[in-house]
Amino acid sequence: MSLITPSFDDPVIVRSAAAETIGAAPTTIRLLADASSTGGALSTQRVTLLDGANGAAPHRHTRSAELFYLLDGAAQLLSGDRVVTAERGDLVIVPPGLDHAFAAAPGENADILIVITPGIERFEYFRHLERIAYGKVPPESLLDVQELYDTHFTRSEPWTTART
Repeated sequence: MSLITPSFDDPVIVRSAAAETIGAAPTTIRLLADASSTGGALSTQRVTLLDGANGAAPHRHTRSAELFYLLDGAAQLLSGDRVVTAERGDLVIVPPGLDHAFAAAPGENADILIVITPGIERFEYFRHLERIAYGKVPPESLLDVQELYDTHFTRSEPWTTART
């Protein structure tokens, strides 16, 4: 087991009004703190999904765990081969190497705080997703940056079944 020792001296304070927002309803992402501001300790963002909207397709991180805390609403989360429904106040932590995905539960809204630790610079990944959404770059361009952002796309029959 390795221990990551974060290296930063000042507290990180992000005011809601100052957080960069990516996307628009039904899917918005608020970029809160990236690895560079936390000395590598973590990266965190708040994702709001409306009316059963999809969040992230199945993927895994080889170097980081991902924490999902439901601030409000209900979300479906893939963790390995298991799809769970999390509700307000529930916490799901996915270890490195395990396939996962998330979405608002069908017909529901979900407000999710996501923390990735140890941190990896991911804000540019979310900006890349926005460029895809607006047709500025093709979806296949994500395949070129999987290693850079430690986001390796996978397929999941349980997830496909749960989301159809």
